Amino acid sequence: MFLIMRYFAKLLKALASEASPGQIAGGVIFGMIIGLTPIFSLHNLFIVILILVLKVNIGMALLSFMIFSGVAYLADPIFHSFGVWLLELERMQQTWTNMYNNEWWALTKFYNTVVIGSFVTAVILCLPAFPLVKYGVIQYRRHIHSKVQKWKLVQAFKSTKFYSVYQTVSRVRG
Repeated sequence: MFLIMRYFAKLLKALASEASPGQIAGGVIFGMIIGLTPIFSLHNLFIVILILVLKVNIGMALLSFMIFSGVAYLADPIFHSFGVWLLELERMQQTWTNMYNNEWWALTKFYNTVVIGSFVTAVILCLPAFPLVKYGVIQYRRHIHSKVQKWKLVQAFKSTKFYSVYQTVSRVRG
């Protein structure tokens, strides 16, 4: 229960932070890609590098990764079916064969049905998810944040010793 409250507090803090809505949405998108795809894939290494190089919200990437890892566990049969369909496309056979025979492309493991199915699904989901998350952050900051701060649960949490220690540590860490 404490862990859930901690992540909920981090989510609210990130939404109200000085980070731009695009930075928060970028973190969500990158976390979604890593979460939906098998963790030990080459493309995930590139996504982690992008998270570190680009100015995205790392906390949102981690939170998004955890959420979408659970979704991926449930959606693996769908990713497998989609991957089988992709790999059996007649017009793509030569491309898949060339990729498999190339040692660099073989490292991506795109010959695996779950890897290719989940990766293509994640990339497709990025297109509507980025603007939706960005819009949601803007709407939260405009209309909801002030109301959330008035909730009795939030007020009670802010009055605890734990919250004051958390605030002090957050200021020291920057």
